[in-house]
This record gives sequence, C-alpha cells and structure tokens, in this order.
Amino acid sequence: MNLAVDRPWVLLALVLAMLPLMFSAHRETRVGSVSVVPADPLSTLIAWTLRGSAVAAIALVVAALAGPYRVGQIVSRAGEGAQVVILLDRSGSMNDTFAGRTPAGGEESKALATKRLLRDFVGRRPHDLFGVAAFSTSPMLVLPPTDHHDAVRAAIDASDRPGLDFTNMARGLGMALSMFAADHPDEHHAILLVSDGGAVIETHLQDQLRAEFRKFKADLFFLFLRTAGSRGMFDKPGPGEDTPRAMPERFLNLFFQTLGVPYRAFQAENPDQVADAIDQIDELERFPITYVERLPRRDLTGLAYALACVFTVVLVAGKLLEVRLVTGAGAAKAPVGATA
Repeated sequence: MNLAVDRPWVLLALVLAMLPLMFSAHRETRVGSVSVVPADPLSTLIAWTLRGSAVAAIALVVAALAGPYRVGQIVSRAGEGAQVVILLDRSGSMNDTFAGRTPAGGEESKALATKRLLRDFVGRRPHDLFGVAAFSTSPMLVLPPTDHHDAVRAAIDASDRPGLDFTNMARGLGMALSMFAADHPDEHHAILLVSDGGAVIETHLQDQLRAEFRKFKADLFFLFLRTAGSRGMFDKPGPGEDTPRAMPERFLNLFFQTLGVPYRAFQAENPDQVADAIDQIDELERFPITYVERLPRRDLTGLAYALACVFTVVLVAGKLLEVRLVTGAGAAKAPVGATA
C-alpha cells in the first residue's frame, strides 16, 4: 500500500507520542517498599497496554492532522467473458414502440425495452468489462470500459432519453472500436450494436471500418430492432429495391459479413425476441480476460481518527476502572516506594 500525507511537517509532532513512555497519568499509590509488592504479570501487561494505547492514540491524531491518503494505483484484474462495448442507437425512432407509434399506456418504447434487458445482461456477467457508447447525429462516449457495473447500469439508464433523427452508425462504430486497446492481443473484444436500422454506411467509410475491426479484433453482434411494417435485414429485395437506400438494414448485414471478424446478426420484433437474442449473445462471449484498472486516491483521515478513538476509549476505560489501593491516613503517612 502506497501511503502519503498532505502536510508532512505536521509529522514532527509525533515526538509527543513518546510522552506516555516517560510519564504516567495514573494515580500514585504509596507503599513502604517496592519489595513488599509482589510480581504481578497481569498488572504489568495492563500497564503496558495502556501506555501503548496512549502512544497509538497520540500518533494517530497527529497522522490524521497530517492528511494521510493512499496513493492512486494501477491494478491488474482477471475475469471471464470479454470486453464488451454496448453501442446504442439514439436516433428519434428508438423512442417509438415496436409497432412504430408513440408509447401509450403501459407500452414500452424500443429504447426502454432495450434498457431493461441490457441491465439484466450486465447483471449476469459480473466479471466482464463493459463500456457504453451511443450515436445519433454524432457518436457519444457515455462510459469507458470498466468493471463497475453500477456505473454501467447508470449509463444504460440514460440511454432512453430522447435522441435526434439522424443515424450516423459509421462514426458510432468508430468510437466503439477506439475504446479498445490495440496493443493487448490477449484480450477478447466485442461490440453489441443495438439499432432499429435506417443507417447507410458510405463505401469509403466501409473500408476504414474493415481495417479498424481487423486492427482491434473485435467481434460484432448486431441486434436489429425491427419496427412492424418495415423491411427486415433478411428479406429478399423486390425489383428495383436492392439498394442501400431502399433496404439499409439488408446492406448493413451484408457489409458486416465482410469485416473479416466473427459476426452474428439478430433480428427482434418485440421485447421477448430481444431477450432471446441477448441470451444467445450471453452464451457466446465467455473467454478469460485480463485488464488494468486505475484506483483513485483514498483519503485515510477518517480512518486515522476512528482508530484514535478506539485507543482513547481503552484509556478512558482504564481510568474509570482505576482504584486506590491505600486510602485515608495510611496513604498520607506511607513513603513513596512504588506506583501502580
């Protein structure tokens, strides 16, 4: 543990902690001769316990005044699963239901249903490293990869806020890939792309994305939330419809198959199918992983004061239990031979 203090000059006062070793705060008991007092190991132990408590109490108070803290650390951790970046479509159409209308009554929007199911997905994978990104007109880094799943769930909770109408999926994928470390070949990367489609990736951007996917060796899972009445990504095109503008989801699926990395496509038309797709992804992505986490500085002032209070309580208890062995005139006439 790397420890440091904010005000090191205060530590000069630690010499005060030696005072209990030189002076006693206990009541003196006069006896005629030290030799008349029998050896008492228990009393000796109690005496040194009280002196040690006094030394510790003073030292801890001085340390607390100096502002102690644990220096931030970089810790290597191990887990099972993968580094998963959840990439969420935040275009305006995600605020509609799977039926393509504004939610009414107890209906869930596509964004709300996805949020609920992704929270369960994160909860089932306690050792995974999750990051969250979103895209509509521009990509948005919501949360870098972390194993703090409360933060991941909070990031997912924010995903049902109203979004814009444009769907810039190419830039969203670029941001998701940039959240991985390219110099860790032993790590297993995966992107879970959740979108209701409608995006077209230009040809020159497709080449860049192919290169980036191969560089970061990231698996891709595309969860397509199909709206009722719209064309699916597995539908056969009709005459004159086989174009990216007419069937964008079909061409996204075809493009993703050319990335040169493991790819799975899931098409869901209601929340139950979304849950089934996420369950399948949960079974697929389980690999040994290691990752590095930065731990922030931790203030130890409160801990030092708390420990000082514990030792002070021991001293107070010792003082309250103290009794006078010789009372009255006998104590006044007896010479000083020893103290207890």
